[in-house]
Amino acid sequence: MVDQSSDIFISGLDGAAVTGGGNGAGPTVEDTEREFAEVLAGVVKADHVPTDSHFFDDLGANSLVMAQFCARVRKRSDLPSASMKDIYRYPTIRSLAAALAVTAAPAPAVTPISTASPAATDRSPEATPGSTGRYVFCGAVQLLVFLGYSFFFGLVTASGYEWVASGSGLVDIYVRSLLFGGVGFLLLCLFPIAAKWILVGRWKAGEFPLWGLAYLRLWLVKVLLHANPMVFFVGNPLYVLYLRALGARIGAGVTILSRSVPVCTDLLTIGSGTVIRKEASFLGYRAHAGRIRTGPVTLGRDVFVGEKTVLDIDTAMGDGAQLGHASSLYPGQSVPAGRRMHGSPAEPTGIDYVRVAPARCGTLRRTWFGLVTLAQMFLLYVPLAVGGMYMLFAQIPALGKRIQSDTPMNSPSEFFTDAVLLSAALFFGFVVLGLAVLFTVPRLVGLVVEPDRTYALYGFRYAAHRAAARMTNIKFFAWLFGDSSYIVHYLRFLGYDLSRIEQTGSNFGTEVQHETPYLVRVGTGTMVADGLSIVNADFSSTSFRVSRASIGPRNFIGNNIVYPAGGRTGENCLLATKVMVPLDGPVREGVGLLGSPPFEIPRTVERDVQFDHLRTEQELGRHLAAKNRYNTRTLLLFLLVRWFHVFVLTAFGLATETLYGTLGHVVLGAYIAITLTLTTLYFVLCERCIGSFRRLRPQLCSIYDPAFWRQERLWKVPENYLNVFNGTPFKSVVWRLLGVRIGRRVFDDGCHITERTLTAIGDDCTLNVGSKIQCHSQEDGTFKSDHTTLGARCTLGVGAHVHYGVTIGDGAVLAPDSFLMKGEEVPPYARWGGNPAGQMSDAPARPVGTGPADREGTRRTDDDAATAS
Repeated sequence: MVDQSSDIFISGLDGAAVTGGGNGAGPTVEDTEREFAEVLAGVVKADHVPTDSHFFDDLGANSLVMAQFCARVRKRSDLPSASMKDIYRYPTIRSLAAALAVTAAPAPAVTPISTASPAATDRSPEATPGSTGRYVFCGAVQLLVFLGYSFFFGLVTASGYEWVASGSGLVDIYVRSLLFGGVGFLLLCLFPIAAKWILVGRWKAGEFPLWGLAYLRLWLVKVLLHANPMVFFVGNPLYVLYLRALGARIGAGVTILSRSVPVCTDLLTIGSGTVIRKEASFLGYRAHAGRIRTGPVTLGRDVFVGEKTVLDIDTAMGDGAQLGHASSLYPGQSVPAGRRMHGSPAEPTGIDYVRVAPARCGTLRRTWFGLVTLAQMFLLYVPLAVGGMYMLFAQIPALGKRIQSDTPMNSPSEFFTDAVLLSAALFFGFVVLGLAVLFTVPRLVGLVVEPDRTYALYGFRYAAHRAAARMTNIKFFAWLFGDSSYIVHYLRFLGYDLSRIEQTGSNFGTEVQHETPYLVRVGTGTMVADGLSIVNADFSSTSFRVSRASIGPRNFIGNNIVYPAGGRTGENCLLATKVMVPLDGPVREGVGLLGSPPFEIPRTVERDVQFDHLRTEQELGRHLAAKNRYNTRTLLLFLLVRWFHVFVLTAFGLATETLYGTLGHVVLGAYIAITLTLTTLYFVLCERCIGSFRRLRPQLCSIYDPAFWRQERLWKVPENYLNVFNGTPFKSVVWRLLGVRIGRRVFDDGCHITERTLTAIGDDCTLNVGSKIQCHSQEDGTFKSDHTTLGARCTLGVGAHVHYGVTIGDGAVLAPDSFLMKGEEVPPYARWGGNPAGQMSDAPARPVGTGPADREGTRRTDDDAATAS
C-alpha cells in the first residue's frame, strides 16, 4: 500500500469536489461503501469488490480505471463525488467512503482554492455567442494585414539591398550595411511601440468579444511584439527598457528571463529587484468563453517568479514574495509580502526558491552591459547579416546573375542543378558545421563559469553562460536525434553525464533543455519523455550560480517537467506529467509523484508492466535492433524531408530573383506570403502521407511495437509554422487539414495538439496560449493513446494540459496551468482546475441562452465594451 508521504501536503480541491453530491442528510458510511463497491465492480467487471482491497495493489486497477470510477460516482446524485487525488490519498473503498463522509458533512466550511473577487472569476453565466460573419471578417482583415506587412517588408528589403550593392569596396559595403541594417533594426523595434500607442493607447482592465475590432487591435499589437527583434534581448536590461516604453511600470534592477512577451503592458507592474525565470507567463490577458479579458498583474519589490509558472490576470505578489517552479496564481489570488507559495493553484510553502546569494550589480553595470550589447548588435551582427547577404549574392554566380535584368533565364536543367547544389550546401552544411560547433565552442565558453560559485549578473561570465545555453539548446538537433538510440550519444557529446547507458531506443524525447549541459547527471536506466527542463542555474536579481542537477537511476520522467538542482528524488521514481519536483523532505525512492504540489502514488501498476518481458536481455536485443533500424530510416527520411523543404524554398527564391529583374519589387513583396503557404501545405502533406491519410487508432502497446514507431515518426514532422496562425481563423483550417475534428469559430491562441486525428473539438471553443491536448502517454516501456473530446464552448486556460481518453462537456472550463488526467469526464458547464484537476467550488450553473435556438437568434458586437482606449 502506497500512502501519502507525511512530508508532502496534499492540497485540496477534494472538498470542493464533493460538495456537489449528497441530498440533505445523505447516505451513511456503510451505504456509501456498498454503493462504491457496486460502482467499482461494474468498472473492473467483477462480481464483488472487497471494501478493504487496495485499488492498485490488490485489484490491479490503474489511474484510467479509477478515473472512470470517479466519473460514474459523479453522475450519482446520492453519492459524494470523488477526485483522483482522493483515490490516491484513500486507496480503499472503506477509507474513501469514510473520508468523503467527513468532508461532505455540512458543518465544516470548504475553503475555496481562489481568493478572487466576483469580478475576477469565471462565474459569468453568459457566454458570448459565436458570429460567423464577425469570424470571417476578422480573418479577412488579418490576411490583408499580413499581406500588406509582407509586401512592405519585401519592398524595403529589396530597396536596401540595391543601395548596399551599389557600394564600392569592402569599407563602403560595411558602412552601407551598418546604416541600412541599423535603421531597419530600429524601425522594427519602434514600430510595435508606435502601433500600440496609436491603436490602443493605454490598456485597461475589462473584457470584449473575440473576432471584433477590439480583438483585432489586440491581435495586431501581439503579432508585432512577437515579431520584434527585441525578443532576442530577453535577460538583458535593454528588454526591461523596452517594456517600459510599451507602458509597463517596472522598477530598477528587474531581471526578466522569460520569452513570454506580455501584451497588455500597461497592466503590468513589477517592483525593483524582482526576478522572473524563463517560460513564466504574465500576458495581462486571457480568452474565456468567447471573450478576451484583460487585468492587472502586480509584482512587488524583490519578488521571485519560478520557471514554467502562470500568472493569470488579477493576480498580485507582495514585496519579497516567492512563487515556486511549475506553479500558478488563479484570478484574484495573491501572495502576501514575504510569503512563499507554490503549486497549481498556489498554496503556502516553507521552501526558499532564491538559492543564490546576492552580488554587487548596480545601475552602472547594467548600463555598461546594455551598451556593449548594442555595440555588438550594430557594429557586428547587423552588418554581418546584411553584408553577408550581399556577399552571398556576389560570390555565388547562381544567385548574382539572376538579379540582373539583362541576364537570360537558365535552362531548366541548370536551374534545377543550381537549386539542388545551393540547398544541399546550405542545409547539410548547417547540420555538419552546426554539430562541430555545438560540441566544441560551448565547452570552451563554459570553462569560464565555475560550478557552485556565485557571479554577478551582466558581466563577462553571465554573457558566456547565456551564449553557451543558447547554443546547446538549439531545438533542431534534439528534434533530429530524439526518440531514437542516437539521442544518448548526442547528449553525451553535448556534455551530459549519462552514467552507464541502458539503451531502450526511447531514452529521451525530442524536447529537452537545460541551463548548462555540463552539470547534468542522469542515472542508468532512466527514461525521459518530452518537455523536460533541467534547471541547473539559480538566479537572483543581481547574481547567478550554476550547479549540478542529478536525476536518479531507473526513473521515468513524464511530460512537461521542471527538474531543479537539488530535486529530492532518488532511485526508481515515476514523475508524472507536469509534476512539481520536491525540493524538501526525504529523498523519494520507489514511488511515483503526481501533482503540484506533489503527492505519492504507486510507482507502477499492472498494465504498465505487461510488456516487461520484452525488456529481458534476449528479447530486448532483438526488438531494439529492429527499432534502431526503423529509427535510422526515420532519421534519414526526415533529413530528406527537411532538405527538400529547403530545396523548394531555394528554388522559389532563385525564381523570384530571376523575375525580380523584370517584375521588380512586386515579386519580392509576395515572397513571404507565398513561402508561408508553401511551407504549410508541404508539412501538412508530409504528415498526412506519413500517416497514410488514415486516422490513428487508440493503442496499448510496447515501445517495441511497430505501431509506436509509426507514432514516433509522426512526432518528427515540424510544426513551428503553426505559430504564425495563432489567434486567427486560419489555425482551424490548418488543424482540419491535419485531421483534427474541429468545429466552427474555434479560437486557438497557441494550443498544441500531439495526435491530431484522435482529437475532437466542438464549436466556439476557446484554447489559450500554451494549452496542450495530448492524446497519449508513455510510462516506462508501455505506450497508451486514446481519443480526447472537447464539447462546444469549452475553455482551456493558459498552460492547461489535457491527457488522453478525456471527455470535456459543453461549456466546461479548465483553469490555467491545470492537468486533466487521463480518462477524466468533465460534466457540462463545470469548472475544473488544479494539478491534478478537480471540480472547483465556484463552478457556475448551466447558463441561460446556450441552446441552439438562443444562439441562432443572438449576435453581439459589443466592441464598445473593449478595454482599449
